Amino acid sequence: MTLFRIRNLSVRVPGRTLLDDLTLDLPAGRVIGLIGHNGSGKSTLLKVLARQAPGRIEGQVAFEDRPLSEWRGRALARRLAVLPQTLPPAEGMTLAELVALGRFPWHGALGRAGPRDQAAIAAALEECGVTDLADRLVDTLSGGERQRGWLAMLVAQEAGTLLLDEPISALDIAHQVEVLSLVRRMCHDQGRSAVIVLHEVNMAARFCDHIVALKGGRLALQGGPAQLMRAPALMQIYGLPMQVLTRDDGLPVAIPA
Repeated sequence: MTLFRIRNLSVRVPGRTLLDDLTLDLPAGRVIGLIGHNGSGKSTLLKVLARQAPGRIEGQVAFEDRPLSEWRGRALARRLAVLPQTLPPAEGMTLAELVALGRFPWHGALGRAGPRDQAAIAAALEECGVTDLADRLVDTLSGGERQRGWLAMLVAQEAGTLLLDEPISALDIAHQVEVLSLVRRMCHDQGRSAVIVLHEVNMAARFCDHIVALKGGRLALQGGPAQLMRAPALMQIYGLPMQVLTRDDGLPVAIPA
């Protein structure tokens, strides 16, 4: 099944083309990584999928076999959850209150949380391993704990597709692995799909099932990790000679040659 169908997509702002005639299909039920150098169009593509892109947009994008533009706001929010790169402030909020915001598409701003909402919040806290942090202020949490809390908010939203814009960019290596492992479990164990913007090619190869590489707003490569982790493919994407080594556990690792 195709999650997103993208045809001849271009995004332009004054003086610059961010995406240029992009055509590709993103498969459902996978962890999909968007990679490429800075300015390649990764975040722009994610924003198009989230209906948050700036500028002039040309081409067609379909989500779950329906034109993205035809989805009504609340119906889309029940199917699609977005975690931006720059997170809004959560000052004075407990983690449980933050996670409860994920229920907004189901009862609106004036609706009162009912038993189904409370059950969804509790299940989200449990799935993301933050139940014991529910009463803590978000500002007092570590970077990894906070990011798991934001992911729990998306889980509470009960959307089948997650769009994550550089969710590990501000984390140390241990928390990067923790967060991406959680996202992978969230998809593989619960049947969700995820599209993730990542900078680190080795993280993409380790945690993603399908990878889309952009260069200069155009498609450079797409396929599985085995297709990505080859020196010629990495040279094509990054314009830098790379060497691919094999770890003791069999996983490939790319380093500058």
